[in-house]
Amino acid sequence: MTIRNLDKLLHPRSVLLIGPLADAEPAERGPETRHARSLWRNLRSGGFRGPCLALDPDGGLLDGQPLASRLEELPEGLDLALLCTPPAELADWVRALGARGTRAVIVSGGNPSPAQRQAALEAARPHQLRLLGPNGLGLQSPALGLNASAAHTQALPGHIAFVSQSGTLVSAMLDWAKSRNFGFSHLVSIGERMDVDAADLLDQFAIEGRTRAILLYLESIDQPRKFMSAARAASRGKPVIVVKAGRSPGGQLAAVSHTGQLSGADIVFDAAIRRAGMLRVDTLQELFLAAQTLSQLHGHLRERLTVLTNGGGAGVIAADAAEHHGVPLHALGAALQARLAPLLPAGATVGNPVDLGADATAARQVEALEALLDDPETGSVLLLHAPAAGIDCTELAEALLPVARRHPGRVLGCWLGGAAMDEARSRFTAAGIPDHATPEDAVRALAMLRTWRENQAALMETPGLVQIAAPQRERAQAVIDRALAEGRELLDDEEAMALLKAYGVEVVATRRVAPDVGAVLAAAQSIGYPVVLKIASRDIVHKSDVGGVVLGLHDPQELEAAVAALLGRVRARAPQARIDALTVQAMVRRPHAQELIVGASIDPLFGPVLLFGAGGTAVEVLADRAVALPPLNRALAADLVRRTRVARLLAGYRDHPPARLEAVYDTLIAVARLVAELPALAELDLNPVLADADGALAVDVRVRISAARPGGREHFAIRPYPSAWVQTVVWRGRKLVVRPIRPEDEAAHSAFIQSLDPTDRRMRFFSTRRSAFAHVELARMTQIDYAREMAFIASTDPDPAKAQTLGVVRAITDPDNQAAEYAIVIRSELKGSGLGRLLMLRIIDYVRSRGTRRIVGEVLRENRGMLKLLAQLGFRAVRDPDDDELMRVTLELGSPDAPAA
Repeated sequence: MTIRNLDKLLHPRSVLLIGPLADAEPAERGPETRHARSLWRNLRSGGFRGPCLALDPDGGLLDGQPLASRLEELPEGLDLALLCTPPAELADWVRALGARGTRAVIVSGGNPSPAQRQAALEAARPHQLRLLGPNGLGLQSPALGLNASAAHTQALPGHIAFVSQSGTLVSAMLDWAKSRNFGFSHLVSIGERMDVDAADLLDQFAIEGRTRAILLYLESIDQPRKFMSAARAASRGKPVIVVKAGRSPGGQLAAVSHTGQLSGADIVFDAAIRRAGMLRVDTLQELFLAAQTLSQLHGHLRERLTVLTNGGGAGVIAADAAEHHGVPLHALGAALQARLAPLLPAGATVGNPVDLGADATAARQVEALEALLDDPETGSVLLLHAPAAGIDCTELAEALLPVARRHPGRVLGCWLGGAAMDEARSRFTAAGIPDHATPEDAVRALAMLRTWRENQAALMETPGLVQIAAPQRERAQAVIDRALAEGRELLDDEEAMALLKAYGVEVVATRRVAPDVGAVLAAAQSIGYPVVLKIASRDIVHKSDVGGVVLGLHDPQELEAAVAALLGRVRARAPQARIDALTVQAMVRRPHAQELIVGASIDPLFGPVLLFGAGGTAVEVLADRAVALPPLNRALAADLVRRTRVARLLAGYRDHPPARLEAVYDTLIAVARLVAELPALAELDLNPVLADADGALAVDVRVRISAARPGGREHFAIRPYPSAWVQTVVWRGRKLVVRPIRPEDEAAHSAFIQSLDPTDRRMRFFSTRRSAFAHVELARMTQIDYAREMAFIASTDPDPAKAQTLGVVRAITDPDNQAAEYAIVIRSELKGSGLGRLLMLRIIDYVRSRGTRRIVGEVLRENRGMLKLLAQLGFRAVRDPDDDELMRVTLELGSPDAPAA
C-alpha cells in the first residue's frame, strides 16, 4: 500500500485515543499512563474540531467523566485511532478497529516484537487500515488543529511538510519554527515504519495543495525503488529537501577492486538524491535554511546576487560568503550605477555590495531597492541592515515591503542585531520574504537553492539522439556462463576484454597464456610489438603493487628477459599468490590521454551503481570520483563526468587537445547496459581507461561475477527502459514500431503535437492552446517513471533520428495501483484508420499485466469517435457531475467485457 487511507491519518474527521487514561493519583501513574494522558492533553488542546474520544479498557473516569471501556460503546467509523496499549494486544485492537471502520492507527504503546508487528499488519490488511509507528512521536496537522503527538508544543499552520525518522528531530524542528513564526502543513514522526514510510508520505504530500515543499530526515531506506519512484514524482512538482544521517564508509571494505572501495553507501545516497531531483543538506541548520528559502523562492531563483547594505563590513562578509559558495555577484551596469550614485555617501564608488552608509535614510534605502529590482539583470537582492541611530527598523521594513512585493521571490532579508530587529523580521516573514540571521546564512541558502535547481535541471535534461551499436549479449553471456560452470568468480583478462568488446567498448588487444616464455613470445608475435606483460593471479588485485606489470617491450629478447624478471619479483613480493597465467597486451602510445576509471558495483541498498573518475595507480589517493545510478543515457553520462575534477583535464589544456567526450559517455552507457543485461555481474573495474582526442580505450579490466545474480535490471533502484514492450507490427500494409517512449523522443514528440489540428489538440489537452510546448512540459511527457507511468508511441522507424510519431497513448497509475488514467491522441489525418484501437489494446494489455484493477479517463462529449471506440473496448461512460461537457469512462480489467490480453 502507498497513499490509500492516508487521508484518514492526516485529515481525520474523528479521533479516538485508547490507553490507560483513567484518573489516578499522580504517584499511582506509571509511564504508560503519563504518556497516554500527555497525548490526550495534546489532542484536546490542539483545537481539533471533530469528535475526540477516549477509551480505557479498565474503565474509570477521565477528568471526572465516565470513560468507555469497550469499542461497542463508541460510534463506528472513527477515522483515526491512537493506541497506547501493550504490544501483545496490538493485533487484536487493530483487527477490532478495522472491523468498525477505522482506517488509520498511530501505534504509540511499547515496542512490538517482529512477530507482533507482522500480526498487526495481517490484521490491518483486510480493512486497508494504515499503521504509523511504532516508536514515533505521532503527527500534527496544524490547519486541522490536530496534535496527535507526544510533542511538547504545537506547530503553527503553514505550507511545509516535515517527515522524520527521529521524534527528537521533530521536537527540535518545532522549537526552531516557533521562534521564527514558521508554519507546517504536517509534521509526521514515522518511527520504525511497520507500514507507513517516507515514500508513502512523499506520494501523499505531492498531491496535496496545502503542501508547497517537503522536508525529510532519514536514517535508512527499506525499499529503494519505491522511495526513488516517490521522490522523483514529488520533486517534479515541489522542492524536496533531505537530511540523511549516518555518514560512514559502509560495507564496502571487503570489495576486491577500486570501485568497490570508492562507491561507499553515503556517496551512493548522494547520487540517488541528485537523480531524484531533490536537495541534500548535511545539518539541521542547513535544513532550516533550505526549508525557508526553497518554500518562498524556488520559482523565482535568479542566478546572480546583489547585496544592498547600510554597513560596509556586513557587505564584505556577504561578498566573501558568495565567493566561497560559488554564488556570482552581479556586475552593475552603467545605467544602474548612474541611478544609484546619488544615493551613496559623498565620494563613495558604486559597486556590489551597494553600501548606502550608516546614515542612509529609509527613503534612500527604498529608492535604492527600487532601482535594483527595476533592473532585470540584478538578480536576487540581499537586503542587509544593521541598527543605526535615527532609523526605526520597523518603519523601514514597512517602507521596503511594497517594493519587495512588486518583485516576488527576489528579496532576502537579513536584519542584523538582537531584539530591536524582531518586529522588522516578523514583518518580512509574514510577507513571505526569507529572513536570515547572518549574511553567511543568506548566501548559503541561495547556494543550496542553486544546487536544487541544478538537480532539477539534470532531472529534466533531454539527451541528444545517438545511435549506439546493439550489444552482442549472447556472446557476453556465454563468457560468464563458462566461468560460472568452472566455479570461478573472476574473469581472466582475455575474458573480461571479450565481455566489454561485446558491448561496444574499445579495448586493447589482449592474450592470456601459460606462464612460460614460448607461449608469451607466440602471443606477442600475434599482437605485434611493442607489448605489455602482466601477471595474472586470482590472489593479486593490483598488479603494479607486486611489480606485476612491465611496459614497452619492443622485441623478443626484451620480452624473454621480462618474463623471468616479472615472475621472480612476484614470487618474492607475493609468495603465497598462485600464478595462473601471464597476459600480453598491445603497448598503447597515447601521450595526451587522461587515465580514467569506469566501474560498476552492487550497493547493498540501491543495487547496481556506476562510478567514474580519475584513474591509474593513484586512484585512491586522487579520490576524484562521482557515482550514478543506472540506467544512463548521454545526458546522464555527461552529468556524471562533469561532477569530477578530471573533467577539466578532459576539456583540454596547453598542448593537450580536448578528449572525445562522446566516447567516454558511450563507455559509461555500455557499462550500464552490461549490469542491466547480465545479472551475474557483481563488479567491473576498468582502470585505466585512456581518453583523448581519438576516443576512449580500456587498458586494464577486472570483472567479478556471482552465481547469486546480484545485478540486472530487476535490482535497479530506478526502473530501466522496458525493452520487452517494444513491438513491430504490420498496420495497413506497413511496419510500425510500437514502443515505450524515451527521453530522446522529445523533439519528435514536439513535432507530433504541433502537427495536430486545433480540434484534435483540444480533444487531447482540453485546451485551444496554439503555442509550442516548453521543454519542461515536453520533458514531463517523455521522461517518464516506468514504475508508475507508461506511454506507447507508434513510430515509423526504430531509429529515433529518422522516426515520425504517428500516435501516442499513455496511462498513469495511482500509487495504490488501483486505477490508471489513460490519454490518447493520433495524427489528425489518421483518425478512423484503426491506429487508435491498436494503441488502446496495447495500453490495456500493459495495465492489466501490472495487476491494475481499472482504466479510467475523461473524454469530451463531442468526441464521438473516441467514445464509440471505448464502448467497443468495453468501457462504461457516464456524465461528469461537475462538468456537463465531459464523460467519465471506466474499464474494469476483471470484467468479462474487457478485451483479452
